[in-house]
Amino acid sequence: MPSASAALQPFSAVVLTGGSSGIGKSFIKLIRKLKPDLVVCNLSRRDPAEFFSAADRQFLNHFACDLSRPAELAAAAAKVTAFVEGEAPPGPVLLINNSGFGAFTPFPEPNLERQLEMVDVNVRAVVHLTGLLLPLLRRRGGAIMNVASVVGFMPTPQAATYGATKAFVLNWTVALNDELRAANTGVRAIAVCPGTTATSFFDVAGVGKAGMKAGMTMTTAEVVTIALEALAAGKVQVVTGWKNRLMTFAATCVSKPWAASITGAVLRRMRPPGGGA
Repeated sequence: MPSASAALQPFSAVVLTGGSSGIGKSFIKLIRKLKPDLVVCNLSRRDPAEFFSAADRQFLNHFACDLSRPAELAAAAAKVTAFVEGEAPPGPVLLINNSGFGAFTPFPEPNLERQLEMVDVNVRAVVHLTGLLLPLLRRRGGAIMNVASVVGFMPTPQAATYGATKAFVLNWTVALNDELRAANTGVRAIAVCPGTTATSFFDVAGVGKAGMKAGMTMTTAEVVTIALEALAAGKVQVVTGWKNRLMTFAATCVSKPWAASITGAVLRRMRPPGGGA
């Protein structure tokens, strides 16, 4: 399989959401290591610069944005477009829709507003930002990498909304790629489906360390490397790790109600005493 470094060589700029933590932060670190002259634009509420040295901060361009707020996202997208057109050398652009969060609680816990915010960030923001930046990618060439999840392959009781948002991202990305290919746009899309990853995700989701199972958890660096290798190989979707691939294959071989029963039993055991959110 082509290397992660090979994946980055065609691009002159990367636009990333959620670079201040987890997988997004690892994307920035690996990009900095493999192609330090690449223009990187980050959209998130928190500036990732605090995690990097003064020298590294110079290559990182932060656009403050709450992705759950359409007006803020639209304004940030306009600034990013102008910045890339004015500052980045000619060449394709890689858009990485990475931001997302979950809640491993029965619907509508912890509260309906949080569930709706999850839909806004995990689904609407992905569609919105992609739509706003697609003209830029069409002009320059490029690729769209959307971070989905292994839970996108199965119904997820105790995390019904989160699993459904990732199923949307997975299916929408694969369909979008076919549309872009058929129209000869010079742009393609890939869905990245990580399993359990060592990030703060499970703390935010309300299950703490119970969500990280021994032997199943991958590092963010591993996930990012696999994602870029899959991009270089021209894949449309990639599930990170052979154990995750086996799990998703099994989930597609049984009916949705059966998959829901099995997944629900597993996720119920992950909830801390008292059901935390």
